[in-house]
Amino acid sequence: MININYTGRQINITPEIREFCEKRIQNLDKLIKSPAEVDIVLSVEKYRYEAEINISSKGFTLNAAEETQDMLSSLGLAFENIERQVKKEIEKARQRKRRIRKEPESFSEEPGIQKQGTRIIRDQNYTLKPMSVDEAALLFDPKKKSVFVFKNIETQKWTVLYKRKDQNLGLIELESN
Repeated sequence: MININYTGRQINITPEIREFCEKRIQNLDKLIKSPAEVDIVLSVEKYRYEAEINISSKGFTLNAAEETQDMLSSLGLAFENIERQVKKEIEKARQRKRRIRKEPESFSEEPGIQKQGTRIIRDQNYTLKPMSVDEAALLFDPKKKSVFVFKNIETQKWTVLYKRKDQNLGLIELESN
């Protein structure tokens, strides 16, 4: 439902202008789908006809103003501008909804049980020989693997080297029972 307010400065608002505006607003009503307030301000100065449209709705406020030598063409241009803005706002809202992430699925604790679409692939390209952290950092290629497992010479513990989101390397030393 859209509420329309007309204001005429130095001009009488004719039924032709009202009919034109109401037709265009019906198109906007289909796009907006929520209650809105539309203010249409028409003014005349010498040979310039200015049409200004302001729409206030839940979540946004849009404004458009056009000036030509004919009132209906000024209104037409202003409505085209507003329609563009409404479509842009609708697309922004749609993008915001898409950004909302679902909770990540957790892996099942029982071995051998897989969720639909998740596969476990065994990889045997890890070097499990004892080495220092510096040597492991040199051998680790983050472009090929996301983690690198090795036995730390200094602590004799299994250690995991991984690439962090901030592009640095993370180090985890595993506790042995």
